[in-house]
Amino acid sequence: MKKTGWLTALVAAGFVVVAVQPGRADGPCADVPSQSALAAALTTARGAGNGGFNLDMWGTVVNRDGVVCAVAFTGGNRGAQWPGSRVISAQKANTANAFSLPGLALSTANLYSAVQPGGSLFGLQESNPVDTSVAYGGSPANYGQPNDPMVNGRIGGVNVFGGGLGLYNSSGKLVGGIGVSGDTSCADHNIAWRTRSELNLDFVPGGVSGDPAHKDNIIFDITPQAGQMPGVSASGFGHPHCGPGSAAGESAIAAALPPNKT
Repeated sequence: MKKTGWLTALVAAGFVVVAVQPGRADGPCADVPSQSALAAALTTARGAGNGGFNLDMWGTVVNRDGVVCAVAFTGGNRGAQWPGSRVISAQKANTANAFSLPGLALSTANLYSAVQPGGSLFGLQESNPVDTSVAYGGSPANYGQPNDPMVNGRIGGVNVFGGGLGLYNSSGKLVGGIGVSGDTSCADHNIAWRTRSELNLDFVPGGVSGDPAHKDNIIFDITPQAGQMPGVSASGFGHPHCGPGSAAGESAIAAALPPNKT
């Protein structure tokens, strides 16, 4: 029986037809990772040397339409991570997806300088607000689980510091975005990068970093200027160092991230 006929028969028989869940081959999230795949990749990535404070993380994946498909966290239980980082991770995923294109990836780290006062994208962070009914609905007991209340909702939101990346499959197709939050924004970027690599969704076609092996990588090129915050970025897409380690050490971690696949 064809799928449409099967559904019609179920409805006629009085059965309730449940919406297709993320990870199903015929669903809206078919092109992006399942919750279990996200959780496994995020845990592996968090275990690497990423700088920051070595904290547990939240991760969110959205599809190309900005629909939340999976939410996960690292650590033994919910509450070992910053609670506020759940929604931030979703904002980052939405931002990276919303402002990346099939031929040009922009990580959320690439947006930091351009949105500062006087920057070419000043005010971007005030656009596309979070849908609070999606962000805070449902039971907190389900946060980070396969049935997280954000799943199947369009979260919205714009975040302009490290931790969000576009997702590109092996055909170079832009299929959505990933956002990671829970540590410094530099560590968030590194963990998101490693998670994307683990998920095999890092076939990035182009970016603004100037590094052909790390096309949408974080750019540390901000030079402090007297009386200015955060300073001047040579590329226009720079991000400040985060600490607590040295700037040189932080730059080295970013430079040594897994290269984009080709």
